[in-house]
Amino acid sequence: MSQRLLITKTPKCYVGGAFIRSESGRVAELHDASGAFFANIAQCTRKDLRNAVEAAAKAGPGWAKRTAFNRGQILYRMAEMIEARSLELAEAIMLGGGSKAEAAREVAASIERIVHYAGWTDKYEQILGSVNPVASPHFNFTVTEPMGIIGIIAPDDSPLLALISLILPAITSGNCVVALASQTQPYPSILLGEMLATSDLPGGVVNLLTGQRSDLIHTFATHEHLRGISGVVNASDRKQLKLGAAESVKRVRLQKSEEAIDWFADSAQGLYDIREWIEFKTTWHPIGA
Repeated sequence: MSQRLLITKTPKCYVGGAFIRSESGRVAELHDASGAFFANIAQCTRKDLRNAVEAAAKAGPGWAKRTAFNRGQILYRMAEMIEARSLELAEAIMLGGGSKAEAAREVAASIERIVHYAGWTDKYEQILGSVNPVASPHFNFTVTEPMGIIGIIAPDDSPLLALISLILPAITSGNCVVALASQTQPYPSILLGEMLATSDLPGGVVNLLTGQRSDLIHTFATHEHLRGISGVVNASDRKQLKLGAAESVKRVRLQKSEEAIDWFADSAQGLYDIREWIEFKTTWHPIGA
């Protein structure tokens, strides 16, 4: 029997619940820690980003209308899917170097982070919303609402945990996201997309792109349907994002890539990360009317 030819995977981005190649057809070689060729990674363009925003816009209303309890169930299902393929994800992280133990620790922390936010879905409203005493015959209360579509720019370090830590606060409250994966270690995001496709998360809620930051930063900054930007960027990209966000009026939360970020710490998760991506609506209702 002749030797069997190995069938290698063609990594694709996850947009609108489907797996896509870049519309440009461009790819970049990904090498493992030893320098050997591993796969060709799609290099997404501005058009791919705009298509991802359209997919998020279609999914947004349905995701925002789901009950908090149901969103929590769906996030927990995400954790189940990652748990089932944790060894494969750890191997994907190891492509960028590091030990098996370090990769396993990052996968475990990612699963725990999802469960953490799954628990917040039906609780953050009770803490952030309020009934307000007013000096008039009115019943006054404040409730939270999702902002819409949030752009995510992931750092190169901790390619899985950092990406998940940036995505989860946004989708917990009913937003959708368009995320650009680590530029140097994009493969964990490819596997994450495969897991999301087989989870209960509706297509379009999370959209994952790969490629060069320099090709997409301007569109992230200026796209008017993106209501917020979250990520870890260098000084040059930070300036461009803030200038573009000021013109298109979007909320910005950027962390400096020049500073070490401990994605495993408790400070990398929590209620105040959720609060960054919600808006508050106050209603006045006359008493006795």
